[in-house]
Amino acid sequence: MTAAPPGAGRADARRNRTKVLLAAVRAFGEQGLEVSLGEIARQAGVGTGTVYRHFPSKEILLEAVLVQHVDDLVAAARRWSGQAAPTAALFGFLRDVIDRSARRSYVCDAVTGDTSWPRPLLAASAQRFHQALAGLLRAAQQSGGVRADVGPDDVTALTIGCVAMRARGRAGGARMVHLTLEGLRGPAAVTEGRTFRHLPGGRHATAPRCEECEAELASRATGRPARYCGATCRQRAHRRRLGR
Repeated sequence: MTAAPPGAGRADARRNRTKVLLAAVRAFGEQGLEVSLGEIARQAGVGTGTVYRHFPSKEILLEAVLVQHVDDLVAAARRWSGQAAPTAALFGFLRDVIDRSARRSYVCDAVTGDTSWPRPLLAASAQRFHQALAGLLRAAQQSGGVRADVGPDDVTALTIGCVAMRARGRAGGARMVHLTLEGLRGPAAVTEGRTFRHLPGGRHATAPRCEECEAELASRATGRPARYCGATCRQRAHRRRLGR
């Protein structure tokens, strides 16, 4: 018998854990928090025992799903910080948070319907999220693009409200989210000339901006006006429309 290479068991365990988490995200989203661990195991293509080895209870699995969600948002904050100007980075990040969280309404159901939340691991992730948001907000305020009288808690509360509007799927929800976020802008953003996102019937400002990151776009003398600053934002918008 050929011996397994060192670390093979750990690699298999990590793959199985990832499979279970991905299946749990789908199952919670499609069937709600009442879905059984057995059903999650079936969707993951593993045995129920494998699920229980990694996640002894549904509550522990749900916390792991929530932690992964929040940590993914923290990673998104770092990407936005490195790829866009401060104000555009903050608003791009907030739209990511809203879009990703609106597709996971069970997140809000879990943390608001049970007084035992937040659990320790989720609390640690929430702290990392708060620090990432505070950094983006501080940079945007220092650049003059965001009003100085708001703090991370204010932005978090506004974002939670925007998630609720998007999650309901009502007509005009995206526009209301946009208008809500616009209330964060500072005096520098008011005077620079900019465009509204998500508004039907055309734009209402002189400086066209990317519909994803809000970077200012070069004006075109001919042809259709540009909607995105490049391929990355175009692909992100495409994935957003597909609900990915």
